[in-house]
Amino acid sequence: MCWSATADLVAGTAVAAIGVACVARTRRVRDLPLAALPVVLGAHQIIESAVWRADGGGGPATVAWAVIALPLLPLWVPLGVLSAAPAHARRRLAAPVAVGAATCAVLAYSLATRPVTAQVRGHTLGYALDLPHPRLLVAGYLLATVGALLLSGDRRLAWLGVLVAGGAAVCAALWRLEFISTWCAFAAVCSVVLLGWSGRPDASAPRKPAR
Repeated sequence: MCWSATADLVAGTAVAAIGVACVARTRRVRDLPLAALPVVLGAHQIIESAVWRADGGGGPATVAWAVIALPLLPLWVPLGVLSAAPAHARRRLAAPVAVGAATCAVLAYSLATRPVTAQVRGHTLGYALDLPHPRLLVAGYLLATVGALLLSGDRRLAWLGVLVAGGAAVCAALWRLEFISTWCAFAAVCSVVLLGWSGRPDASAPRKPAR
């Protein structure tokens, strides 16, 4: 999240544009789910600009924001990493994928059966949803997303996992203090990392013989 509707809209548009570039640079079909992640993050921030304009509440924009943030990402990220991972790393990614699917199921059920609301808190938006075993769900969320990146078998994705873990901690601390959120800048940095990753050579493609 950013600190205003305008900031969310501008940052979200920029992140989504980076995502389009990631998809355009991708050389392997199986890299597309992960390359498209910045498009999802950008759309997420654009949706939040609508939450700001509605002054929070529990309307369609709040629900759409929560669907992306809660059940979608803990499943999208590990599946995207699994799709892009080299063969030797796929077996160890089974755990993050399984945990992500379970976390996604619980969060999706909670969203379907309980109301979610947003409230303006200083320079941030606070979202409220009554979740069962919230600490366990947070642990599952982090294992699915950060864990998958760290176990990906790809150096750039592993560094992205470290960045996500550190950035999430900083963003959470600043949100609790109700300072200006760093999420918009953090999403942009992650998207730039994925832009560099998406343009890497396809190691599985046949090489032309040297003349």
